[in-house]
Amino acid sequence: MDDTNSPPWLTIVGIGEDGMDGLSAASRAALAAADLVMGPARHLALLGGISAPMVEWPVPFAEGIARLLAHRGRPVVVLASGDPFWFGAGSSIARHLAAHEWCAHPAPSTFGLAAARLGWAIQDVACLGLHAAPLDRLRPHLAPGARALVLLRDGAAVAGLGAWLSARGFGASRLHVLECLGGPRERIRSIEAGATIPADIVHPVAVGLEVAGDGPVLTVASGRPDALFDHDGQITKAPVRALTLSALAPRPGDYLWDIGAGSGSIAIEWLLAHPANRACAVEADPARADRARANARALGVDRLELMVGRAPAMLPDGLMPQAVFIGGGLSQALLERLEALLPPGTRLVANAVTLESEALLALWHGRRGGSLLRIELADAAPLGNRHGWRSRFPVVQWSVTL
Repeated sequence: MDDTNSPPWLTIVGIGEDGMDGLSAASRAALAAADLVMGPARHLALLGGISAPMVEWPVPFAEGIARLLAHRGRPVVVLASGDPFWFGAGSSIARHLAAHEWCAHPAPSTFGLAAARLGWAIQDVACLGLHAAPLDRLRPHLAPGARALVLLRDGAAVAGLGAWLSARGFGASRLHVLECLGGPRERIRSIEAGATIPADIVHPVAVGLEVAGDGPVLTVASGRPDALFDHDGQITKAPVRALTLSALAPRPGDYLWDIGAGSGSIAIEWLLAHPANRACAVEADPARADRARANARALGVDRLELMVGRAPAMLPDGLMPQAVFIGGGLSQALLERLEALLPPGTRLVANAVTLESEALLALWHGRRGGSLLRIELADAAPLGNRHGWRSRFPVVQWSVTL
């Protein structure tokens, strides 16, 4: 029998602070027909008049999946906050099920409620779920006049956000603290980030952030200032980095291998290009790998993967990249390994500074084609009581689509 024509056994119901009063007719019907209701204790406490047994979703969250699947085929409701598919549990549950097994009835999201209270156009505001993620993810959004809606874990996290902003030169930012939106305990207070944060903030809490201050702002163009990256000299300098990112041509959702990553600047700027991008950095020096990881975290892209080892002996397993950059460890063996491994259409960019590496790139350009570019830069420098040009080491860049 084909059970794809059967009604879904699981209903994911979004619930707000107004409890049963805010549920749609479809959500109420699902609860009335359920054999079992699962959800966090706070959500279960919002229900009234439900005859089905209620089971608290365990912590950590992953342990609840097996318990849920043990009831497969019975009518089950899982409760989630607001819109379950916007920084909620919905996608984490749905990935374990076939499409015909579940349906969802979302309620207004916290972001939607917050924007409605503050009068902000939600399409112009960054929306971030930081209840279980580092505050550093806010870093790319810090610019005077920018706005963000941020979900936080609790009142202590609001105080942490104020301190974090102040430490980065944005203590003048305005925090609109939004507690228990949509319910009888709703409260909204506005505080400067650098001021004393009230100790009586209650969960669930969100913050509407209006950025102000004179802290450093991340530009949106490639080739961000070298000073943003902690490094020991092993860094692709900003102008060359801009040309390298242009040659790598990041597109939304693309995956990069950054081989010989050094400070991680190429992989980090790749990740900054789009929130769906992914990158894996391969670095032989453990101290540099740690530095690259710290740079990524500080610049708000903590999703950088790192492998400590030397290519070609160490390369990422599994998923093939759309682009590969070789910034260090260039060799004949590495190019041969990549040529054999990478699928057609992969974009490969390699930079060389030494004569030996330059000769190797010239050889491979003759063999595989592509573009060979010599980058020569000079900086104005004091020359007596005047100024002259001081040349940098030239960089030869080979870019090719395999």
